[in-house]
Amino acid sequence: MNPIVAWDHLLFRSVNTGLANPFFDVLMPFLRYGPIWIPLYVFFGVFLIYNFRWKGLYIILFGALALIASDQLCAGIIKPLVHRLRPCYDPDMTGQVRLLLSSCGGQFSFPSNHASNHFAIALFLISIFPKKIKWLKPALLVWASLIAFSQVYVGVHFPIDVICGAIIGSFLGVLFATICKVVAGIDLDKEIELP
Repeated sequence: MNPIVAWDHLLFRSVNTGLANPFFDVLMPFLRYGPIWIPLYVFFGVFLIYNFRWKGLYIILFGALALIASDQLCAGIIKPLVHRLRPCYDPDMTGQVRLLLSSCGGQFSFPSNHASNHFAIALFLISIFPKKIKWLKPALLVWASLIAFSQVYVGVHFPIDVICGAIIGSFLGVLFATICKVVAGIDLDKEIELP
């Protein structure tokens, strides 16, 4: 077995079974459940439109484009090309996966869409919002990292899947934020005054 794959399998088992505990068994499936994050997205949308009007709409549009690009690149292009099996489908992992979901999901796992999509949103918002809002960057990075970690903990992704997904999503988030700033002339550092 390739040493990188062996390391990835070892790290997967360390997280999936080595860190197993009743609290994480409830929290991690909950974190990866998309609809629970809808209030957060609605809050950002309302905040942006209320405070920045048409610029807020541009930000929402480009944030949605970053998310769509992330999702389609990972699910529509990379996964069908790479064909890496999820831990729960991988014959080398038979009997070693603690699956905490009712279903394993699609057959292929590389890269993780959950990790890519949430890091795309996180890095987009970090890049758009003013650096003066110091709590936002760590809060968004912790949020995206917990969702990425949960993919391994519940047994549907290997660590390399989520690491690469996070890198792809981060790149796309920054890229679309940069395009948004140029196209719409948005610089929230100049528009939000903080004490």
